Amino acid sequence: MTTMLTSSQATDQVDARHWRVLLNRLHASFRTGSFERGLELTTRIGAAAETAGHHPDVHLSYPSVQVSVTTHDAGGLTSKDVALAAAITAIADELGITSDTGVLATLEIAIDALDIPGVYPFWQAVLGYAPEELPNADDPSPALVDPAGLGPSVWFQQMDVPRPQRNRIHLDLTVPHDLAEHRVAAAIAAGGHLVSDRRAPAFWVLADSEGNEVCICTWQARD
Repeated sequence: MTTMLTSSQATDQVDARHWRVLLNRLHASFRTGSFERGLELTTRIGAAAETAGHHPDVHLSYPSVQVSVTTHDAGGLTSKDVALAAAITAIADELGITSDTGVLATLEIAIDALDIPGVYPFWQAVLGYAPEELPNADDPSPALVDPAGLGPSVWFQQMDVPRPQRNRIHLDLTVPHDLAEHRVAAAIAAGGHLVSDRRAPAFWVLADSEGNEVCICTWQARD
């Protein structure tokens, strides 16, 4: 039986050496050190996924393998994801491959709009993206996603009035919950400033010296 999990529950049930929750997915980055070792790990993960009947997204590069897993037909994290993450952890341990949670992040682009239906077709066409498909979702303008699964997703934030002297596009960067405050501090030390931490730890709003904004986001305070 498949059990739906909150981000907090999934975090508690996976191996913290490897896995973090970002945007309703479990993510890991394994340091393989070579393309050959990465291919070996990827092949073993593929076999485990076939056995489980549950398949992750895997990106093989030199010198790492990025893995993310979610239950698409459930629209979030489930016990199937935790079980597959455990199987992948066992494979990595057997091969002596370590991981680096510090490099994990998921980037989104947020577009502020007064008329979302008016601008939505433009962004879909110019990017060649497709509407995100989520079960039981009734959003008439869902996030746009890269069909290849490589580029950042784009979502639209409803504005009630124009916001002069403010950028209309900002970045949402989701990072591991235990690294968020460090990332915020590093950005401020690099010349940025804190716009708002009212919704922290769900997100902090930061801006560069010219006012261009980015939100540092986590799964916390959302469940």
